[in-house]
Amino acid sequence: MDTAQSLDRLPAGAAWLGYGGLVPFVVPALAPLWDHHHGAVWGDVLFAYAAVILAFVGALHWAFAMSLAGLTMQRRQALFAWSVVPALLAWPALLLSPALASPLLIGGFLLHYIQDRRLVRDARLPRWYLPLRRNLTLVACLCLAAGAWVAGPTAVPLRAMGVAA
Repeated sequence: MDTAQSLDRLPAGAAWLGYGGLVPFVVPALAPLWDHHHGAVWGDVLFAYAAVILAFVGALHWAFAMSLAGLTMQRRQALFAWSVVPALLAWPALLLSPALASPLLIGGFLLHYIQDRRLVRDARLPRWYLPLRRNLTLVACLCLAAGAWVAGPTAVPLRAMGVAA
């Protein structure tokens, strides 16, 4: 496979890991539908995983800032600065109720996708990168919305109740 084709096709490993990484979003978002007694635990699992992944996708931009050729120093600095923002959004979400954590995390994922779109304009990335990020962002956001909806507007994180998950 030549370089042009490798930029067109989503590598199998990236597909398996990317889409497989949605399982910890989907299972806890849907689990309260059949496990009514542990809904708060599933919500904590969902929002904790989302916070970790949001921080992870932010780190992608740190890596891009270090490694992509052809970026201006100003653009590199902007990528470095942005790369920490998702983690700074994710961290307080761990302390909030689902009704507050969900929009904060969804907003973080959507903002990061906007940053991904800007990056694709500035840098030569594989053509599959942005569609993959779009799909992963969409499913993650839908799961976070479902998790908040299932938890209800008055749910609080288990740690706020002094309960260890």
